[in-house]
Amino acid sequence: MGGMTHDELQATAGEHLLLHFSKQQVDDLLVLERGEGPYVFDTKGRRHIDALSSLFCAQIGYSYGEEMAAAAAAQLTTLPFNTNWATAHPPAIELADRLADVAPDGLNRVFFTCGGSEAVEAAWKIVREHFHAIGQPQRTKAIARDIAYHGVTLGALSFTGVPRFKEPFGQAPIDVTHVSNTNAFRAPDGDDAGAFCARLLAEVEAAIQTAGPDEVALIIAEPVQNAGGCLVAPPGYWRGLRALADRHGALLMADEVITGCGRLGEWFGIAREGVVPDLVSIAKGLTSAYAPMGAVLAADRVVDPIVDAGGVVRHGITFGGHPVSAAIALKNMEIFERDGILDNVRALEPYLAERLGTLRDLPVVGDVRGAGFFWAMELVKDEANTRFDQAERDRLLRGFLPGRLLDAGLIARADDRGDAVLQIAPPLISDRQLIDDIVARLADVLAGAGTHMGLASAAAGVA
Repeated sequence: MGGMTHDELQATAGEHLLLHFSKQQVDDLLVLERGEGPYVFDTKGRRHIDALSSLFCAQIGYSYGEEMAAAAAAQLTTLPFNTNWATAHPPAIELADRLADVAPDGLNRVFFTCGGSEAVEAAWKIVREHFHAIGQPQRTKAIARDIAYHGVTLGALSFTGVPRFKEPFGQAPIDVTHVSNTNAFRAPDGDDAGAFCARLLAEVEAAIQTAGPDEVALIIAEPVQNAGGCLVAPPGYWRGLRALADRHGALLMADEVITGCGRLGEWFGIAREGVVPDLVSIAKGLTSAYAPMGAVLAADRVVDPIVDAGGVVRHGITFGGHPVSAAIALKNMEIFERDGILDNVRALEPYLAERLGTLRDLPVVGDVRGAGFFWAMELVKDEANTRFDQAERDRLLRGFLPGRLLDAGLIARADDRGDAVLQIAPPLISDRQLIDDIVARLADVLAGAGTHMGLASAAAGVA
C-alpha cells in the first residue's frame, strides 16, 4: 500500500514520522503491514503473535475486515459525517442505546469521544458540570492511584500517577491526590487480603480528609490497573471505594479504557466487582480498533441535575461519535454476541492463568498476576525478589527484551512505569493452542532474560 520497500519505509519514517512514547531514533523500526487472526506480519515478511492485541485494542484480531468494511461502506454511502453538536445521527443513537443496555444498571447516558484520554477528560468535565448543577462548585479535587495511567491530555494527565510523564508540562490543572495502588507483591500485608484492603481504603479516607471532604469531586481507578503490571484489587476494595464516595458526596469512576469491551470477559470489567460506579470510560476495544472511538458512560443521577437545570455540557469533540466509527462499533458488538467472544474469555481465563503460572519457575519471574486476558509477569533479580535498578532495567527492558521478543515472533510489552514487568493481552479470539504457543515463547524469552541478567537457569518444567 503505497509501494515503498522496507528500506524506503525505514528511511521515510526516520525523516517524517514522530513516534508516540518512543525514542525517535530507531535503528530498525518494526513496521507492520498486514494482519490475520491473532497474527501480524511485518515488512520483512516475519509473522508475529500479537500477544498485546495492538496495545489492548484489537479484541477480535485481524480477520473481520470485510465485515467492518461493509459496515463502514454502508455508512459512508448514507451519511459519511455529522457531529453530535446539537444534532445527531442514527449510528450514535443506536450505539448509545446498545452500550446502556450492556452497562451496569443506571449508566444510561453516553458521551462519545475519539479515544481514551479524551474519554477521561470528558468525564472530568461532566463531573464538574454535575457539581455546578447541584450547587457544589467547590468540588474541584480528585483522588487517583500511584503509577496509574489515565491519559495524556492535560486533564487526564492530572490523574496519571507517573511523575516523569507529567513533570515536563508544568503544574497540573486538576488538584489530584495519588494514593497507593493495589500491588500486593512485596507489600508487607500483601498475603492478607483483608488487612491489605483495609489499609488501602484507610489511605483513601485519609486523602479525602486531607483534601477536604466537601472539595473532593471524584475517585478514579481502573478495575485492573495497567501501569505497574496488571494490578488486581483485593476483595472488597471497590465496595469500599463506593462506600467512601457515597459517604463524602464524591463520584466514583471506573476507567475501563483497557479493561472494558471484553478484556476481562465482561463488557465492563467493573461488573466483576459487584459495584456500580457513577462514570465509566471506554475506548480501545469499543471498535476492536477497526476505527478510533471512545466514550464516557454516566449515571442518570450524574446527568439528570444538569438536564433538569437546563444546563449545557460545555465540552465537545468534532469527531466524537463519528458515524463510521459508530457503525463499526455496532458491528463489533454484533460480532461479540454472534461469535461468543465474552464466553471465550470466561472459559479460557483459568487455563491462561494456569499456563502463565508455570512461568513462576523461572528465576527472573517474581510474580504473575492479572485477570481475563490481561496479565503481567514482574521481573526480579534473585530469589529474594530484589528489584532491578535503573541501569539493570535499561539493560533488560530496553536492551535485551525488544530484540529477543522480535526473534521469538511475539509482541508483548516490557514496561517499568512501576517495577519491571512484561505484559500480555492476547486477542479475545485466542484458543488453547495459541495460549500454549504464547506461553512457550514467553518461557523461552524469559529464560534467556534470566541468563542475560546473570540468573541461574530454571526453565525445566516450563512448556
